[in-house]
Amino acid sequence: MTSTVTPADAATNPASNPERVTAAELHDRPGIAVLDVRTPGEFETAHIPGSVNVPLDQLDRHAERLASADIQIAVVCQSGGRAEKAHQQLKGAGATRTAVLTGGMGAWAESGGPTEDGRPRWAMDRQVRLAAGSLVLAGILTSLRWPKARFLSGAIGGGLVFSAVSNTCGMAAVLAKLPYNRSSEEATDRAVSSLLG
Repeated sequence: MTSTVTPADAATNPASNPERVTAAELHDRPGIAVLDVRTPGEFETAHIPGSVNVPLDQLDRHAERLASADIQIAVVCQSGGRAEKAHQQLKGAGATRTAVLTGGMGAWAESGGPTEDGRPRWAMDRQVRLAAGSLVLAGILTSLRWPKARFLSGAIGGGLVFSAVSNTCGMAAVLAKLPYNRSSEEATDRAVSSLLG
């Protein structure tokens, strides 16, 4: 996460990219603060010891405060997509010492990284698969009586294609607003304060 590499080095050697950190590099640098931007349910299921949870949808309230802190921050999510968005948001607020954990919690677990485990909760990608699959199935079954209902299934399919191409997910954004996936503002404020020490 140092800034001593050149852009050419970063392009040819992803491990030297100052905006990325691998699970192995994070293992070797215990002084890096870990910011987990997954939902509280995902965080509760398993997280990197010492990490703090500030869900992506609440990060905007804290971006400037985190960006101005004189600490190195590794941003983590399940697979990397949300962490990348959080990283860009922090950079936009002026952060210069943040990096994304390449591969997210999946890569951390594969590398043998320790986790603090809690009550199992469904990860966001699993929730999206359930919601999308349910809507497609409902559209097909309903179309047996009302043929135009098949367009619901087509719309969901189109949305999933767009999600893959754009690396965004509108359904995940909607699901993140459910009480199951939210933490209170007070809990998020405490998490930011503990990260900043």
